[in-house]
Amino acid sequence: MTSVEPTEADPPRPTDASDGALYDAIATEHATIYGYGLVSAHSAPEVNWLVSASIAEHRERREAAIALLEQRQVAPPLPAVGYQVPMRVDDPSDAAKLAVRMEEDGATAWRAVVEQAADTEYRSFGLTALTQSAVAAARWTQIVGTDPVTVAFPGGAE
Repeated sequence: MTSVEPTEADPPRPTDASDGALYDAIATEHATIYGYGLVSAHSAPEVNWLVSASIAEHRERREAAIALLEQRQVAPPLPAVGYQVPMRVDDPSDAAKLAVRMEEDGATAWRAVVEQAADTEYRSFGLTALTQSAVAAARWTQIVGTDPVTVAFPGGAE
C-alpha cells in the first residue's frame, strides 16, 4: 500500500540508513493498520480472529518501533490521512488477498531494517518483525488457497 503525498507536517526521513529503514517500516505499519480496516470490513466471519490478531500485532509492533526510533531522538513518520489501496476490495477473497499483500510488504520493510541495522537491537527487532510478517502472510495465503503458502526468504525477490 502506498500513502498519499507527505505533508509539510511530516518529520523528515532520517539520512542514517539504519534509522531510515526503521522509519520506512513504521510508515508501512501505519499503512497496514489502515488496510486492515478494509480487510475487517470485508472478511468472512470465520477469520475475524485472524483480522483482530493481525491488527493488534501491527499496532503493538508499530508502537514498539516508534519507541526505538524516539530513543535516538528521531521523529517517527506520522500516519497519513488516507492510503491508496493496491487492489479493489469487495469481498472476503479480495480482503484476504489484500492481507497477504500487506504482510508481504511488511516483510520487505522489516527485511530492510535487518539489512541496514547498525546495532543488535534494531537487527533483533527487525528479525522478529520479519518473522511475524512472514507467518501472518502464510496464514492469509492459506485462506486465499494459493501455493506455495510461504517462501524461503520472506521480504526478498529470491
